[in-house]
Amino acid sequence: MPSPKTRIERDSMGELAVPAEARWGAQTQRAVENFRLGGGAMPREFIAALGLIKQAAAFANQSLGLLPPPLAIAIAAAAAEVAAGQHDQQFPVDIFQTGSGTSSNMNANEVVANLAAERLGSPVHPNDHVNLGQSSNDVVPTAIHVSVLLLWQRELQPALQVLVASLARREAELASVTKTGRTHLMDAMPLTFGQEVSAWRAQVVLAEARLSDAAARLAQLAQGGTAVGTGINCHVEFPLRFCAELSRLTSVRFGPASNYFAALSSQATALEWSAQLRGLAVELLKICNDLRWMNSGPLAGLAEIALPALQQGSSIMPGKVNPVIPEAVAMAAAQIIGWDSAVTIAAQSGNFQLNVMLPLIANNLICATRLSAAGVRSLAVQAIDGFNVRGAEVAARLARNPVLATALNPLVGYDQAARIAKRAFAEGRTVLEIAIEETDLGRDVLQRALDPSRLTQSGRDGSDQPQ
Repeated sequence: MPSPKTRIERDSMGELAVPAEARWGAQTQRAVENFRLGGGAMPREFIAALGLIKQAAAFANQSLGLLPPPLAIAIAAAAAEVAAGQHDQQFPVDIFQTGSGTSSNMNANEVVANLAAERLGSPVHPNDHVNLGQSSNDVVPTAIHVSVLLLWQRELQPALQVLVASLARREAELASVTKTGRTHLMDAMPLTFGQEVSAWRAQVVLAEARLSDAAARLAQLAQGGTAVGTGINCHVEFPLRFCAELSRLTSVRFGPASNYFAALSSQATALEWSAQLRGLAVELLKICNDLRWMNSGPLAGLAEIALPALQQGSSIMPGKVNPVIPEAVAMAAAQIIGWDSAVTIAAQSGNFQLNVMLPLIANNLICATRLSAAGVRSLAVQAIDGFNVRGAEVAARLARNPVLATALNPLVGYDQAARIAKRAFAEGRTVLEIAIEETDLGRDVLQRALDPSRLTQSGRDGSDQPQ
């Protein structure tokens, strides 16, 4: 017997008590009771994608004459509320559930059916009506693609564009500020801050291009393959009409997958997206680590730049300020790389006609895409935009850099240039001073050859070769 706080719902396995206020039904309740691994609910973006799918499917089925207009309109309106986030609390199923994501699909079917029934004033069946022409096996892969592609277009791509613009602006501002280059963390030939920042900009631009290329494949959807890829119980025109409706609802151009068997059994596109996010994370780690090294000090480190001082850096050392944004973004990058490792394992779990780790893939891709967007924007606004160059410290080190002797190779040969460099370092003097003593070249010739600003552009036209 139901208690005042429950009601009885029925499915093909029998009766089950469901919380009285819940919009879901028996199949969702079974999942809630069976899957208690503590992974948390599926991400909000995934639930929104399920709502969009049910909305587009209702309109497609109406246009095919498979659902009467009042029923289709009621389903579509209820699904739109789900997509808008009005019923997120009605989606309690754990991430770690059945590998097809059937429980999440049925959760959506039951919630939409109950909401539509309230609108319509008559029963709406979660399988026969809301899930018409669909299977969890094509809905969940479709929801993965839709949720991630919308996150890309609405959050990650705009954030990357903000970072690229920030880097381009700093590159131009610092184009004439020369500094000591470093290879193996050791002093090397000079370059400008602008050139150093240009490398960061190019890294981000290329990462964005790779992600954009992968995004094109996210727009190819499994919807229409139904159970095993054959399209059983799906109208032959449903896939194209579904994609047209979904495109209309999202303003994103979607189309059917070229091969439904692959779209259900393989998660290669999801894996590709994860790999490109991992690639972006690696690039962000490189930039963050450069910023941390350049900011180190202010007395015992490189102290080339000063990042914005955002908060106290120690509970015991007064006045200490740490590079908190690069550290935070670096940790985010590490997490994204970890999520990618799990997706790689999950993508291998395709057995015959279905991958059976779809909820894990969905969660990790959504979380990684969202975190990438937040990290990229934070790095731009809270670190790149606001760092200052410590000009005096940079210039003093550059003047004493013994590796400047490399510029003398064409004039005096490698061996003599090496002797000059070693002596300059040992005596704590400049290369120019030692070169004047060690060679018969005039001061003007040596000053020109050793001018750090000129060396940042040398070697392009043969002008450094001895005459």
